[in-house]
Amino acid sequence: MRDCSIQLTNHAGDLARVAQALAHRGVNIKALTGMSIGGVAMARILPDDIVGARSAFEAASIRFTESEVHLVLLENTAGVLATVTGRLGDAGINLEAIYVTGTADDLVELAIVSDNPKKAKKILEEF
Repeated sequence: MRDCSIQLTNHAGDLARVAQALAHRGVNIKALTGMSIGGVAMARILPDDIVGARSAFEAASIRFTESEVHLVLLENTAGVLATVTGRLGDAGINLEAIYVTGTADDLVELAIVSDNPKKAKKILEEF
C-alpha cells in the first residue's frame, strides 16, 4: 500500500481541487490527514487505488510524492500506541505519517509511513 503527500498552497479550495481530481478518476480516499503550519499546508492521502491516484494527480498537474505504508491492527487500549512508536523509535525509525484507518470492537487499524519501510515492517509484524 502507498500514500501520497501533497504540498498545498494554503488557499481556499486547494484541497477541493485535489479531492476533485481523485473523484474524477473514481479513486476513493481510505484516510486523509492535513495541516497548515507557518503558512505551509500539507495533505497526506491514502487512496484505495494508487495507480488511479497517480493518473488523477498527473492529469491535474498536482505534484505529489509517494511512500510505502504498513498496516497494523492493534488492541485499542491505553499504552499500545506508546509501545509501538517506542519500539520504532528505539530502532531509529522516524515516522513520517500515521493514520487511523478504522476501528472495530476493541481493535484499531493504523497505517504507518516511516523513513525505513523495510525495518519498520519487520518490527510491526511483531504486533
